[in-house]
Amino acid sequence: MAHPTLLVSVLLAAALVGGCAKNDAPQGAPTGKAAGGSPGGGARGGNQIQAVEVIPLQKRDLVESLTVVGSLAPNESADIRPEGAGLVKGIFFEEGQKVKQGDLLVKIDDSELLAQYAQVEARFKLAELNVARSESLSESRTIPQSETDRARSEFSSARAELSLLRLRLQKTEVRAPFDGVIGSRSISAGDYVTTATILTTLNDLSRLKVTFQVPERFLALVRNGTPFVIKSSVVEAAQPVTGEVYFVSSVIERATRSSEVKGIVSNPPAMLRPGMFANVDLVLDVRNGALTVPEGAIMTTAAGSQVIVVDPQEGGPVAKFVPIRLGLRSRGYVEIAPLQGDLREGQEVVASGVGALILYPGIKLQPKPLRAEFLPKDGKPSAKET
Repeated sequence: MAHPTLLVSVLLAAALVGGCAKNDAPQGAPTGKAAGGSPGGGARGGNQIQAVEVIPLQKRDLVESLTVVGSLAPNESADIRPEGAGLVKGIFFEEGQKVKQGDLLVKIDDSELLAQYAQVEARFKLAELNVARSESLSESRTIPQSETDRARSEFSSARAELSLLRLRLQKTEVRAPFDGVIGSRSISAGDYVTTATILTTLNDLSRLKVTFQVPERFLALVRNGTPFVIKSSVVEAAQPVTGEVYFVSSVIERATRSSEVKGIVSNPPAMLRPGMFANVDLVLDVRNGALTVPEGAIMTTAAGSQVIVVDPQEGGPVAKFVPIRLGLRSRGYVEIAPLQGDLREGQEVVASGVGALILYPGIKLQPKPLRAEFLPKDGKPSAKET
């Protein structure tokens, strides 16, 4: 068994050796992730070189958008009903037919009204003759004035009744109230119909309305005239369907914290039909020629957002931290503006791993282009965002 005094001596010697090893480490050497721009970082790291993937700053046209689900409806839609009761005498349309405003659709039997009209017309003509004769005799004082007044009254009554019958005869003709496409037919010739009977439907498909909900936090950016794009599985991506907002409700629904918004789509393709659901991409804001970086190039610290610029030096490129203000985001890119210093198109910035690599101001860099699989969505740095 080892002597106790010898064992204590060995332990003390080991402790002294360990302390010396710690004191041999260089002061301020990086031991973790990026310092986020702490001052004096250029003195750290000695000859340490950090391999990074970079991308040049580029100007792009960015579009900030909001995607919601909307339902499509015809621009105008009407249930076609007769204005009077009677038997269906004739039908002058086919299901699915395009019609113009004023086209005759249905004729209601008018034989009884025509007979009444003939009777009243005869009475009207007689009353017209009686008025002319009475006025002539009244001037020569052959008949009293009261006879003339009675003749005029009969004439006026017959004329009013004739006008009423003309209106009733017009109502036996059911005509298209606007241009559109006929829907299903629900009647046949010989059917008895009333003012409650739906003869058919008529839809104006020259334009489509789309109704959707917009969350309250985005309402300040949505107004009459705000453009949008309709996206649906039945619409080819190469032929975008566009429209614009024409109504924004002033009421926010409590349950959803959103407001109803309506838009209009002019000249929609035939494959878009009322009743369909579709994605609506609202264009909330546009920036032309914005200086951008991929979202992965943004470093967020307690001090704010920064990008790491590749700063060429005589001894090789080093890291330069530049504080920035963020703007629009679109398709994986972010608009940036420097809060200090200057950023120019073409400058290279660290594009990935900014939160995981050992990076600090002044560290030497070994840059290489960002791999294609890490480019935002449609990819090429020179592509234009629209």
